[in-house]
Amino acid sequence: MRRVTTGLAALLLAGAGLAATLPAGAAVAAGTPATAPAACAADWGSSPKVSTATEYKPLRDIRTGRHDCYDRMVFDVLGPDTGAPVGYRVQYVDKLHQDGSGDVIPVGGGAVLEVRVAAPSYDPATGKPVYDGRAGRPLPGVDISGYRTFQDTRFAGSFEGDTQVGLGVRARLPFRVFQQGNHVVVDVAHTWRGFR
Repeated sequence: MRRVTTGLAALLLAGAGLAATLPAGAAVAAGTPATAPAACAADWGSSPKVSTATEYKPLRDIRTGRHDCYDRMVFDVLGPDTGAPVGYRVQYVDKLHQDGSGDVIPVGGGAVLEVRVAAPSYDPATGKPVYDGRAGRPLPGVDISGYRTFQDTRFAGSFEGDTQVGLGVRARLPFRVFQQGNHVVVDVAHTWRGFR
């Protein structure tokens, strides 16, 4: 009996070690309980996140999703899924000032993340619009009702190759930004707990 108990304990410890290595937000099989503290542990912070490399492909869509530890906004860029670099700058601002005009665009929430992605809402070669955002208006097709962190979205426009969006969040919370294929991903944590 002692051998069976020892073997079972070793198996449980190995499984716990494997679960701890999964990245935040990794898919969990249906019916498997997720432990929030282990899944939410990350080192994101609230300082600006910047990538300057880019090839300026047009913006196709902006969409959002809810996860256990964070809310997510994804910028889909046109072109073959080659993972060509897409520049971005994401930072907290006191007010969202529209590029070009300098006009303030009101954004609801306790804090405002300004998201700039080097993917214009028009085709750079033809000038033809490819994304139907309207300056000062919520993002088309994006419904954030019921989200824990996201409270408002505002399209600011595209200027000199960059698309600018205001993301209203509940408070100044930790966030991360990364590129995956032709997608620029912005995740904002639900809380500071577990995020240092």
